[in-house]
Formats: sequence, structure tokens, C-alpha cells
Amino acid sequence: MPSKGRFRLLLFFVIALFACSTAAITTLRSPTPVRAASLPTGLHVVGNQIEDGSGHVFVPHGVDRMGTEYACNTAGANTDFDGPVDQTAVSAMLSWDINSVRVPLNEDCWLGINGEPVNGKTAAQYQQDIVNWVNLLNQNGLVVILDLHWNNSGTNQSTGQEPMPDLDHAPAFWTSVANTFKSNSSVIFDLYNEPYPGFNNATTTGWSCWLNGSTAANTSPCADVPFAVAGMQTLVNTVRATGATNILMLGGLAYANDLTGWLANEPTDPDHNLAASFHVYNFNACASTSCWSSQVAPVAAKVPVIAGEIGENDCAAGFINTLMPWLDSEGIGYLAWTWTVVDGGTCPNEPVLITDYTGTPTGYGAGYKAHLLALAGGGGSTPTPTSTSGTTPTPTPTNTPTPTPTPPSGGSSCHVVYSIVNQWPGGFQGSLSITNTGSSTINGWTLVFSFANGQTITQIWNASESQSGSQVTVTNLSYDATIGPGATLNSVGFLGNWNGTNTAPASFTLNGMQCS
Repeated sequence: MPSKGRFRLLLFFVIALFACSTAAITTLRSPTPVRAASLPTGLHVVGNQIEDGSGHVFVPHGVDRMGTEYACNTAGANTDFDGPVDQTAVSAMLSWDINSVRVPLNEDCWLGINGEPVNGKTAAQYQQDIVNWVNLLNQNGLVVILDLHWNNSGTNQSTGQEPMPDLDHAPAFWTSVANTFKSNSSVIFDLYNEPYPGFNNATTTGWSCWLNGSTAANTSPCADVPFAVAGMQTLVNTVRATGATNILMLGGLAYANDLTGWLANEPTDPDHNLAASFHVYNFNACASTSCWSSQVAPVAAKVPVIAGEIGENDCAAGFINTLMPWLDSEGIGYLAWTWTVVDGGTCPNEPVLITDYTGTPTGYGAGYKAHLLALAGGGGSTPTPTSTSGTTPTPTPTNTPTPTPTPPSGGSSCHVVYSIVNQWPGGFQGSLSITNTGSSTINGWTLVFSFANGQTITQIWNASESQSGSQVTVTNLSYDATIGPGATLNSVGFLGNWNGTNTAPASFTLNGMQCS
């Protein structure tokens, strides 16, 4: 995401050290070879899908585990990770029914250049730490996506996101990473986290820069990039030159939120193993179903698309609860940013899934977890359980949410919209939005409605719920109790069971008052 390079700026104390020579890059000792994962193995692209060696479709559903891009150059840190990376930590992840983990990497720490890693550690130690982490994830049946997250050119340290991979070091980085993991077909390479050439400069030809790179700083087609750029074709060629056949993910422009030119500029790959990477947050330009349908769906019809980062920065799940069903309907996998405890576990202004490393979800994380559990058959509300290789088809969503047919009530100061987001035989996913149409702030709320066809709620997020017969009572949680005048709360979602007919409730009361 565009702002996450600033998440940890207060942690960094930049240490000025002499740059290591480029000869040091080529003479680094390789780490212990990575062990192949037990499953799924043989990942490869077939048409617009990813399949394993047995021909089963694999759709990634996972989390981004940040930390390995910045801990290695954080003064005083005694580890290359932010938080635990043991079996207990992995088991907590698995309790969310994920099948993949994305691991961001630091170019300088991997290559051992520009004074990184810091704190007396070596590149060999950093590399071995990453290998060990990948092995542990693989041993738990998790596919791993490795991405070049932080980089820089020349003697500049890799302490944040740059607009493109640098020609100085990125090819050396991918040569080394590819050689390390090329025997492991359960590892996917995300060639560059979030390209953004031309994002702030109309003179840069973004897609040409993206594909072809440049030979010098501020040179066409990368006029706004202050270093020579390694284009995507160069990085594809670099990886394939090692003999690695791993799937390669390529993020689009505008911090991977723009895929409009991806198909027209798709690099040539002799192995035909490329996937498009799409990042989407509630604050991105392409953050609506209309945009996704016009810009992302055409790409997904031709090649696999993986939403390598999804999320929202409002501590809620209203945005992703619209996004995920759309992605499911297109067969697009996704990973949520981020499985890392930030700001002491409190709800920050950034997409954080958990409040502690046992996996306690934030409000945003609760929505993500509930959706993953639904895909895996949690609560008996989805039609097919997910296998350990992540090959289960997802439920087919309805075309559009179904608004509540409640007639307006004179004098009401609330408006409720009830939507069916997903529906399948025996189960459905719904959402509730509550608008305060009055002139006073609502401090604490209880919403009551009745199902007409015997439906039952099996799981809810961003609210608590009780049901007696057909009557359902939904109550706020501590963090969403207040609804200001004119404001709308749209983060409440739920899973339910139905049989035969699934009509919307006819009326709603909020704190005893009839709503329109």
C-alpha cells in the first residue's frame, strides 16, 4: 500500500556505512537449499488459473506477514522478523484457514550491501532466516509468495518503497533468490511490490517504463525515476536464466492498483508462468465494483490475477466484505495486509488484521477471518469444504446486493439496508448498514428484526447477535457504538443458513424506534 513505507519510520535509525563492492554480491555463499513443500506442489499457470501438479486449481487465500523488509535494517533489532515466527505463530495463522503467506524482502539485506543488514548480522544469516521461515510455512501446507518490497540504487540504503526496481541491484537480488528457491514449486516470486512510475509525473510513460526499464537516472521512458530501472522483462529474463520455473507475479502501475495496460505490456516468458498482481484498499483509485469489472475482470479472463494485498484503514470490514465476494466470483485469490501487531495491538489507521500473535482479530480482521472460514465451510454454511491444497470452488455470489423492502416510516431517524452479498444452497452471506437520519448522535445501538423464512445467523462480525425463534437482536461492539447525525455504519456482516426461500426481513427497529 502507498503509505505503509511510513508505518515503521520511527523505528529506523539510519546508519551511514561504506558500500560493499559489487564483487561481494556475486561471491555470497548460498544458504542451505530450501526443502520442497509437501503440498501443493508443481504450481503452474494453465490459461487464467493456477494448478498444482495433479491438475487441481489453486486459489490463494492468505495474509501478508510484514517485518522481513524492515527489521533487518532497524537499529537495535536482534531478529529479522517483527514478531514470532515459530510453530505456535503459524498455527494461529492456520486457524484462519489460510493457504498462503506473502513474505516481503529487503534487497540490501539479502545481498549484504550498503551496510545492511545492521546490528552485526550478515546477508547469509538473513538469507537463512528467510529459508527457514519458508520451510516452516511449507511444512504446514502453506504456499509462500516472496516479493521484492524495499530496494534502492547505488549506495543508497533500502529503507522504503521506490517507484521501480533498480537496475543496479534488483537483477542480482532475483538471481540469488531464484537460485535459492528454484527447486521449490510451492514458492511464487512477486517481482516487485508496488510499481508507481509516472504516478506523480505525467512525462513518464508508465507502462513502457514498467516493461522496458531505463539505462540511466531520469531517462525516458522512466523520466521521474532517479535511477536506472530494471523493467519487468529484464526481471523475468533474470529469473528464467537461473532455470527457475516458479510462477512470477507482476504488479501493475499506481502501486499495483492499475492493471489497464497489463495485458498489452505482458512480458515474454518462455515458461508461460506469469500472473498479474493487483493491490486494492478502500483509499485506492480503483476501489469499486464498476472499476474492478472494467479494469480487472478482463485481465482475470486471460491470466491468473492474485490480489497480493487487500485491506482497509478504518478498523472495519465494510470495504473488503464487498471486495472479497467480487474477487471470489472472478476466481481471483487474495492476501490481506497485514498479519503484524502494530501500535501495541490497538486499532491504528492502517490495515492490521490482529491485536496479538495468537490471532485475535481487529474489527477489520474479524471480517476477513469470517469470510475465509465461510469459504472453508465454517459453520456449515458453505457448500463445499476446502482441501489442504486450496482447490475448493468458492460460492457464487448473487448479481447485486438485495436491499431491504422496508417501507419508509414517518418520523423515523434511522435507515437500514439489508443486503444478501453471497448465496448458495443452504447458506448465505449478508450485510447490514445503519444510517442515522436524525439530528442527534446515536451512542450505543440495538437493531431488532425478524426472519420470515426460518433463516438463522451462524456467525457475525463487527457486532454481537442473539436469536430467539425468528427474531434477531444485533448489538454494537465497543468500537462501533457511535453513529453521528447523517453517518452510516456499514461494517456489520454475517453468515446464515436458509432453506427454500430467503427473503429479506420486512422491518427493523433501532433502539426501539422503527427505521425506514
